[in-house]
Amino acid sequence: MHSVNPYEYGMPRDAANFQALSPLSFLERAASVYPQRPALINGALRQTWGETYSRCIRLASALAQRGIGLGDTVAVIAPNGPALFEAHFGVPMCGAVLNAINTRLDAEAIAFILQHGEAKVLLVDKEFGELVQRATSNLPKRPLIIGIDDPEYQDGQLIGEFDYEALLAEGDADYAWQMPADEWQAISLNYTSGTTGNPKGVVYHHRGAHLNALSNAMCWDMSRFPVYLWTLPMFHCNGWCFPWALAAYVGTSVCLRAVRAEAIYPLIAEHGVDHFCGAPIVLNMLANAADELKALKNSPVKVLTAGAAPPAAVIEAMEALDFRVTHVYGLTETYGPSVACEWKAEWDEETPQERARLKSRQGVRAPLLDGLMVADPETLQPVPKDGETIGEIMMRGNVVMKGYLKNPTATAECFAGGWFHSGDLAVWHADGYVEIKDRSKDIIISGGENISSIEVEDVLYRHPQILEAAVVAMPSDKWGETPCAFVTLKPGVELTAEQVIAFCRQHMARFKVPGAVVFSALPKTSTGKVQKFVLREQARALAASGQTAA
Repeated sequence: MHSVNPYEYGMPRDAANFQALSPLSFLERAASVYPQRPALINGALRQTWGETYSRCIRLASALAQRGIGLGDTVAVIAPNGPALFEAHFGVPMCGAVLNAINTRLDAEAIAFILQHGEAKVLLVDKEFGELVQRATSNLPKRPLIIGIDDPEYQDGQLIGEFDYEALLAEGDADYAWQMPADEWQAISLNYTSGTTGNPKGVVYHHRGAHLNALSNAMCWDMSRFPVYLWTLPMFHCNGWCFPWALAAYVGTSVCLRAVRAEAIYPLIAEHGVDHFCGAPIVLNMLANAADELKALKNSPVKVLTAGAAPPAAVIEAMEALDFRVTHVYGLTETYGPSVACEWKAEWDEETPQERARLKSRQGVRAPLLDGLMVADPETLQPVPKDGETIGEIMMRGNVVMKGYLKNPTATAECFAGGWFHSGDLAVWHADGYVEIKDRSKDIIISGGENISSIEVEDVLYRHPQILEAAVVAMPSDKWGETPCAFVTLKPGVELTAEQVIAFCRQHMARFKVPGAVVFSALPKTSTGKVQKFVLREQARALAASGQTAA
C-alpha cells in the first residue's frame, strides 16, 4: 500500500491560493491603490493611473464587442505614446495578443508581418498612415484599421474606418475583463529584425512578461514612483517589458516621439526624469551633445543600456555626466534583457577606465533568469571560466520565449538540448561574468586567429576624434580575412585612414589592426544597432576593388 504524501493531501489548488501570473495584475493594483498618481505625460496630456485603467478597460471591451478574443492578433504601428502604452494592457485584457510593429520597417516587411501574424485589427498613428496604406493595399485579408490622432503631431495622414478615441467610446467602462486562465497563454508577438530572410515571430506568454518586468526593475534597483523617459521604442521587445514594470512600480511614463538630444535633455529637466533605456548609440549621442543641453541636467539619471555591446569609452563619458549606467544583455527571444552586469562595491576603487571596462561586460543572469552558460553549441559542455575560450551564450528559464510563431522547426533548433541558443559568441570570466566577443557571424578569422570586432571597436572609440565605429571582416588573399573599420568622425574634425591605423597599432596586437578604414555614416536599425550585413557587403566590394584604405 502506497502512503499518501501529506503535503499533497487535502490541499487542492484553487482560486483562493493560486493565480496565473500576468502583468495585467500590476495595472489593476496601480489604479486601485494610487488612482491619482501620474501614469502618462505626452506633451500637454497628463493622465493618471485611474484614468489609464479605465481607458484600457474600454479598449478591451470595444475589441471584444468586435469579436476579438483569445488567440486573435491586434497590431499597432505607433510611436511611444499613450495609445501604444494602453494597448499593452487593453489588448491582452480581452484575451488577444499584442503585436507592436517596428515603425521603421518598409511597406513590404510590414505587409509580411500583418499577414504572418494574422492581425485582425491594426491601430495606426497618423505619422505612418501613408506607409500603412501601401503595406495593406495588396493584403488578401485586410485588418480593421483604426487611426490614432495624436494632438502632439500635426503632420501625417489619419487613416482607418474611425479613430482610436471613437473605438474607446464604444467600450463599456464596466467590462468584466479576465486574467488569463493559463499563464502560458500568449500576451504578445514580436518580430526579430530579419536581416537575412523574413523575420521570425517571437511569442511571449503572460508568465514571462510578468517575471521579466520585475526582473528588469530589480536589476535597476528601481523604487516606487519612477519617472521614466521613453527613449527605447515600445515596439522593441515590448519596451523591454517596461510598460508592465512601470505599472508594477506605479511610475510615470514621459512619452517621446523622436529620440534626439535636443528633446531628451529638456524633458529630463522639466519632469525630473530619473530612468531611461537605450542602445549605446543613444548614450553616445547624449555624451556628445552640446554643452548647453548637458547643463540642463541637474540630478542623477539611471540608464539601462543594451542592444549592442557598449564601448567602454561611451560608458565612461556617460558616467562623467552622472548618468549611472547599468549594462544589460538579452534578445527578442528572452523578453529583452535577461543578463545584467551586476555591480560590485569593490570595483568602486578602480580607475574610471577600469570601471568602464568591467561595466562593458554582459554580466551574470538577471534575478529571474534560471540558467546562463557559455558552452560548446554541439556538445553543450560549458567552456572554462578563463576569459579566453570562446563558446555560445545559452539561457533557460521562465523569461525565454514560448517559441516562434508557425515555425516549429526553428523553435526546436533554438531549444536543442534544453537550452536557448543565442547565437552570440562569448568568453566566461573567472568571476562568472560573460563577455560577448561577437555574433557567430561577426567573428573575424585572420590567419587562423580569432579577432573580436567588438575589441577593435572599443579601441577605435577611445580615439578623441571618432564619434562612431563598426568593424567587420574583409576578404584577404593573404590572411583569409582582415578587419575593416567603418568610422564616423565628430563634427569639424579631420582624420586620415593612416592616422586611424597608426592609433590602432599603438593599442592592439598587430594582427588585429584594420586593413582598411572607411569614413562614412553607419547604417542602423530602428533600435540603433549597426547593420553589419550592409557593411560586410561594402567591405567585400572594397576588397574586390583592390583598395586598402578610403
